[in-house]
Amino acid sequence: MPGATLLGMATWQEFSRQAPGFAERVRARFDAAASHVLATVRRDGSPRVSGSEVRYAGPHMYIGSMLDARKAQDLRRDRRFALHAFPSAEGDAKVAGAVVEVTDQSEVDVVQGDVQPCHLFRLDLTEAVMTEVEGNTLVITVWHPGAPPVRYERPDNGPVVRIES
Repeated sequence: MPGATLLGMATWQEFSRQAPGFAERVRARFDAAASHVLATVRRDGSPRVSGSEVRYAGPHMYIGSMLDARKAQDLRRDRRFALHAFPSAEGDAKVAGAVVEVTDQSEVDVVQGDVQPCHLFRLDLTEAVMTEVEGNTLVITVWHPGAPPVRYERPDNGPVVRIES
């Protein structure tokens, strides 16, 4: 896929270009609260969840971590993550993918806004998901790099129906 950071992955900017309206809705959920839930993979393969904040700079979405925090150790060992925006009645947003640790101190300083020692990770996305309720219908919209968002509806707690875009 042209422009992808890795095969099947996209920067935040690429996501915004490929699915602009959907990316705006997902970002609104992340912007609505300061803290979100980050899932990482522990050494033994089990999941770990941690609080995390997000930042946007240039084409990227980032998360930071205190030096040597468990979540940073997890991400340095296994790049996979899932990030769940603080949920609300307006919708439930999630992104997943793999991180790239930023080691250029000038970039870290610009994104973090200070010079405190930390880890900084750029998020390369493999998917974005938004779950919303419209009347009596659960609506799940899913995006993957290189494809338009796909909408699934589950009216009246019945079977899931895929709605083509």
